[in-house]
Amino acid sequence: MKLVHMTDIPDYVGPMAMGLEMGVIVPGMDIIEEVFNILEKSHQDSLLEDGDVVCITESVVARAQDNYVTVGEVSQQIRETLDISKDGKIGVVFPITSRNRFSMILQSIAGAVPDGKVVVQMSFPCDEVGNQTISPGYVKGSEKEIIEADELPEEQCEHPITGVNYIKYYQEIIEDMGAEADIVLCNDPQHIIDRDPDAVIAADIHTRFATKETICKKFDNCITLCELFNEGEACSEWGLLGSNMSSGDRLKLAPKDGSDVLKKLQERVKGRLGVQIEAVIYGDGAYKDPTSGIYELADPSVTVAATDGLDCFRRGVKYKYLADTLHHQGRGIDEIEDILQEKKDTDKSEDSMEKEGTTPRRMEDILGSLADLVSGSADAGTPVVLVKNFLN
Repeated sequence: MKLVHMTDIPDYVGPMAMGLEMGVIVPGMDIIEEVFNILEKSHQDSLLEDGDVVCITESVVARAQDNYVTVGEVSQQIRETLDISKDGKIGVVFPITSRNRFSMILQSIAGAVPDGKVVVQMSFPCDEVGNQTISPGYVKGSEKEIIEADELPEEQCEHPITGVNYIKYYQEIIEDMGAEADIVLCNDPQHIIDRDPDAVIAADIHTRFATKETICKKFDNCITLCELFNEGEACSEWGLLGSNMSSGDRLKLAPKDGSDVLKKLQERVKGRLGVQIEAVIYGDGAYKDPTSGIYELADPSVTVAATDGLDCFRRGVKYKYLADTLHHQGRGIDEIEDILQEKKDTDKSEDSMEKEGTTPRRMEDILGSLADLVSGSADAGTPVVLVKNFLN
């Protein structure tokens, strides 16, 4: 195999991201050592340099940590946290429509009240990340604010991409656990109170705090999914948010102690290889699919954790504006290029026209989104992505 050294990369090549293949990661492995091993190989091949960013997908970190909980464990914690009996009634507000992300959480909620009832209040015509709950055409022009599930024609409830009828699917999950299912579509979070629940779970992701605050104006016994499994042996700072369906009856939580993992990796790379890197643990990228309209970010944040050097915003000059302006002034190409480089190296005020159109974005979010696209949510077998020439 012919190795490509960074010294062979032409100087006109700018930022680049490379997926690094690793073996299978299983519970109990030292994820820091496993990632270090592939970085050591990269360094031996002259691919790793000061200023590079190492991006690690959250799934391999959580798996190595054995950060799993069972449906039964979640059901038990729900009962204890909400102080609800097995024949109680739980309201669930604004869950996303996802088999991977929410089906086992709903199973756990129903398992908490197997002799009771689960009321699921879904937003319409789509959930908060753009997954369709009912056909937008069906509700277009309608002034109905509350739609009962039994009112809906089945063909209006099929997801346009997966073909899944999530209303029927969620109903079956609840009933399979022995509980009674009541599903309603309404965009007012306080409607759940009219269903007379004993407790409510605000199940949305990015709007969870606002949803809970609105409900708690009239009803006290309400929690978010972040308040379940946010401490203990198996836990995540996001609780059940960011979890994924796993094998059997287990849910894989997001990683725990992510900042500590990255700090130790950073120190090991510096100590053994003499290279100063930055690093992130990333989940879903923050981008919206223009075809389906689905916002891919089903995690509360793009990054679980990031090293201190990435605690900043990425800003830059508006090259198009400057190039046009300088050319209009009669400047030559060489002079324009020199000026552009000088402007790039000079800090500008945020209201400067030279930064017009360069929206500040968190560095870690951009890197996490880039890594997620490169790794294909780890489908490419490259759970580590090496990003070069990005911080310069």
